[in-house]
Amino acid sequence: MPPTILIVDDHADIRRLVRMTLEFEDYEVFEAANGDEALAFLATRRADVVLLDVMMPGAANGLDVCRYIRARPELACVRVLLLSARGQGCDREAGLQAGADAYLVKPFSPLQLIDCLHQMPALG
Repeated sequence: MPPTILIVDDHADIRRLVRMTLEFEDYEVFEAANGDEALAFLATRRADVVLLDVMMPGAANGLDVCRYIRARPELACVRVLLLSARGQGCDREAGLQAGADAYLVKPFSPLQLIDCLHQMPALG
């Protein structure tokens, strides 16, 4: 069974580009347009990896969703890769403090994304 990846980004074009990148790999891909949709998905399904935009509108931004995942024992094996236009050290630190496994700065190349996924435990 292929690993499941949930793409969470409020920009449909970014979700589409990430999906196109992942189609060359053996992943089952799902999408959510915001943090609330991501939380609803995770309440009913498991993802092996959540690709999570940091800045999203709504009640839950990417850091909130990451913290939620890390606070739930049943989601302990979920890997979180934060995707953000914010690339300063303090931004990366905030992401890692929230529990992210990795942090990619937008814009990133498809190869960077695939390499990052391959380095994650249980996916590489």
